[in-house]
Amino acid sequence: MDPNTTDIIQSVFRWTHIVAGITWIGLLYFFNFVNSGFAPTLDAESKKKVVPELMPRALYWFRWGAAWTWITGVLLVALVFYHGKLFLEDPTTGWTPQVIAIVAFTFLGFIVYDVLIKTLGKANYKAFVVVGFLIIGGFVYLAQKWAGFSYRGFEIHVGGLFGTIMAANVWMRIWPAQRRIITAVKAGTAPDPVDVATAGLRSRNNTYLSVPLVWTMINVHTTWANRDHSWAILMGVIAVGWLVVYLLYKKAGKVKGF
Repeated sequence: MDPNTTDIIQSVFRWTHIVAGITWIGLLYFFNFVNSGFAPTLDAESKKKVVPELMPRALYWFRWGAAWTWITGVLLVALVFYHGKLFLEDPTTGWTPQVIAIVAFTFLGFIVYDVLIKTLGKANYKAFVVVGFLIIGGFVYLAQKWAGFSYRGFEIHVGGLFGTIMAANVWMRIWPAQRRIITAVKAGTAPDPVDVATAGLRSRNNTYLSVPLVWTMINVHTTWANRDHSWAILMGVIAVGWLVVYLLYKKAGKVKGF
């Protein structure tokens, strides 16, 4: 492919990716930091009127923002990183079994996450967080030390893992649960508590993943962290990102209306 053509395609994909991402994550933060405090102030009659009008509209842009962010993200990874093997420290090594394993987990890791949150997450959520953090740490370490990924390579694949989990949560868990919740509210009946818990928990998980995800997206600007133990630096960034989200939730709970 002609270099100029590649640059043009990359520019279009990046533009679309960023606009779709702003739409998606903006609504994610609205739901978690604004609507989470507003919704409980509504009485039953107000909810019956507001929820069926507001939520389907918001969730439409939310889920399609997620879809297009993920689609263009995958296209960008293929074009920027796989084309020319930029994601490998030594491009001559090619697609070894180790490389294939890391890439496969990037896009199939949602299965592991989904099983863990339904089992360990239900029994002991703190243990789920710790185990999840350790799995991510193992994934990052193996990508760099075992599969030979470059700094930008393992950064973007952690972003791909987080983004895939988040998009799958939206389409496979949050949206189906919200459809049933909206239908119940519109009919004047109580939503299934399982649906309410599922939608809320998966949305909060996405919020926690979103902040470190942005860090992995700007990997071209963080190459100062490219060193022998850069995997540990990324894990520190993830921990700090989760702390930031925790503090934002604390602040959101204190913001009141007039």
